[in-house]
Amino acid sequence: MRQFARITLPLAGLNFVNQASRTMIATLGPLLALEFALSASELGLLAAMFFAAYAAAQLPVGLAIDLWGSRRVQTVLGLVAALGFAICALATGPYGLAFGRVVTGVGISAGLIAMLKVNTQWYPRDRVAGMTGLGVLVGSLGSIAATVPVALLVPEIGWRGVFWVLALMSVGVAGWIWASVPERGPGAAPPPRRALGAEVAEFGRIFRHPTFRRFAPSVALLSAMNFTYQGLWAGPWLRDVAGLGDAPRALLLLCYAGGLMAGSVGTGQAASLLQQRGGHPMLVPWAAMAGIAAMQLLLIAQPVGNLVVLGAIWFLFALFSAAGPAGYAAIGQRFSAELAGRVATAINVTMLVLVFLLQNAIGWILDLWPRTESGGWNAAGYGWALAMTLALQVAAALRMLRPEKV
Repeated sequence: MRQFARITLPLAGLNFVNQASRTMIATLGPLLALEFALSASELGLLAAMFFAAYAAAQLPVGLAIDLWGSRRVQTVLGLVAALGFAICALATGPYGLAFGRVVTGVGISAGLIAMLKVNTQWYPRDRVAGMTGLGVLVGSLGSIAATVPVALLVPEIGWRGVFWVLALMSVGVAGWIWASVPERGPGAAPPPRRALGAEVAEFGRIFRHPTFRRFAPSVALLSAMNFTYQGLWAGPWLRDVAGLGDAPRALLLLCYAGGLMAGSVGTGQAASLLQQRGGHPMLVPWAAMAGIAAMQLLLIAQPVGNLVVLGAIWFLFALFSAAGPAGYAAIGQRFSAELAGRVATAINVTMLVLVFLLQNAIGWILDLWPRTESGGWNAAGYGWALAMTLALQVAAALRMLRPEKV
């Protein structure tokens, strides 16, 4: 664990900031809407701009990590994230706030990728998924910190103070990464310097690679399900289908967060253990895909009334969706180490595009039914939306069954 504390934990610290910055708008949104007179669509656009910047930075960041290493890139990006938080804290209007969120989105864009790159360099192949899972667990604590702790801080320091706290954390983590994370893995030579065009062209080879085309859609969809439901649609489902009020809904969303944390550690460790015993690197992601499909079938059946059952379903939904990083590690093993950053960002950008499409597609499906008297959406719409995502998973799984054509 000493190696984990020196190498992976500092990078997980920036992933903590990453997760907190994703989640905090849900907590601070009402205050920001009140101060800047934002409509619901404007507040939604504010959140979307963060993810747009996050997605746009993926491929350039993956290339930079492969060329210059996680230590240098994450130190710089940590300072960029700090600048973004500071711009938000100083914003005098919605445009300044939006610009700050865009800068922040770029700054936190390499949280998972940098960890995967370093873990690939420093750990045996059969331990990469396990160590990455532990790092993701640390990062997921940021989502928890952005809820109740932030709500408790706001009365004391205001929403601007919360942004300043995150700015200081980003600077501190950037310094920690620079001081602790080695430049490159043991015995590794500096990557050969080639023309930038040749390095960029490697993305084309990655996207055309038979392994990527066979497995990446399913792995990206697995992680996208988590972003889609934790980030937006789980709460409305609990309100409109399960009929839960604020307090029980918050309790079940906490169950969701607990499942995500348990899955981050459990699926990564299980993938490493099974691989050490000769199992296929994709075995755990395959099992998780089957598990989340089963949870969707249960949700389509619209179980209501029993909080324990509902909590268990959403806990397992989150647990299975947390196996995405194990799939990232498995796909990365089929490529050379100098491409690890680009492979991970290629999967990540695929996942983020899926999140954008799924969140919008679910909204379009729900709008096919009239709004309910309480202002929510019809339960039938949620069933059809879940059927849509389940069908996509089945199609991706069938693609995995096809043999690779080299």
